Amino acid sequence: MTTPQTPPQIPPKPTGPVLELPADLELVYANLARIAHSPSDIVIDFAHLLPGEPRAKIRSRVVMTPLSAKLLVRALTENIARYESAFGEIHIPTNSTLADNLFRPFQQPPEPPKE
Repeated sequence: MTTPQTPPQIPPKPTGPVLELPADLELVYANLARIAHSPSDIVIDFAHLLPGEPRAKIRSRVVMTPLSAKLLVRALTENIARYESAFGEIHIPTNSTLADNLFRPFQQPPEPPKE
């Protein structure tokens, strides 16, 4: 006598925590990040540097464990790959260092040709 086989039970996919977004959360734009570390922490300071300004005010600081920071790097890598597959490759300038391109002093645009 044969018995009908039941399909194997697939465990439910684990879900992450439910993230709550406070209504008064301040959005911070950053175009500069400074990273430091100790044996137990990775510290990332986010700042906004304006063209031509010699100083940038730190707007946000994130302190993470090295494990959490490494997982963040993995998540960023995966998300950037998805972004590039949807919108095209992000080109990093190669003629100088990234820091030179991002944080060089402000340069006035060239004068339009005179007629």
